[in-house]
Amino acid sequence: MNEVNRCGWEGSDPVYIAYHDNEWGIPEHNDRKLFEMLILEGMQAGLSWITILRKRENFRAAFNNFDPEKVAAYDDTKITELLQNAGIIRNRGKITAAVTNAQHFLEIQREFGSFDAFIWKFVDFKPIINHFETLAEVPAKTELSDKISAELKKRGFKYVGSTIIYSFMQAVGMVNDHLVFCFCHTDNGKLQRN
Repeated sequence: MNEVNRCGWEGSDPVYIAYHDNEWGIPEHNDRKLFEMLILEGMQAGLSWITILRKRENFRAAFNNFDPEKVAAYDDTKITELLQNAGIIRNRGKITAAVTNAQHFLEIQREFGSFDAFIWKFVDFKPIINHFETLAEVPAKTELSDKISAELKKRGFKYVGSTIIYSFMQAVGMVNDHLVFCFCHTDNGKLQRN
């Protein structure tokens, strides 16, 4: 079996490796997937990403497969039900933020035609390809993530601080921060999702 070069942060966990190889840094334009990542990144605040990835299928089941129209309609009864679900992150602030964010997500869809059209305009509809050689070079946030965060907050979104938004940008491929030696770096031929 041939060894492939990866960034190093994914470790040996198969769930983390699959995420690194098949999602992270690869452009995503499906609105439901963008909504899923926005919500999951918010859920991660203060936790490790692997914790979220391991609960991802539970989140999909609990949040109607991240259908923003359904999540936007959640009421107090549904929120209370979610707070009893041991398979997800049971944090009232994060769960209510997901509902609020779904409502604002739908507003953006109505205004721009899609969330994809809104969010990708910040990078002129093409990924920012970085050429970092070490993990230490990869930023936690940038001026652009500051700008997107401010715009989302202005529109009423919650759990969208600059660090969360930069992670979202990496996750959906608005930014490719795979290290230059990694087989997933754009220069090494990986451009799309499997």
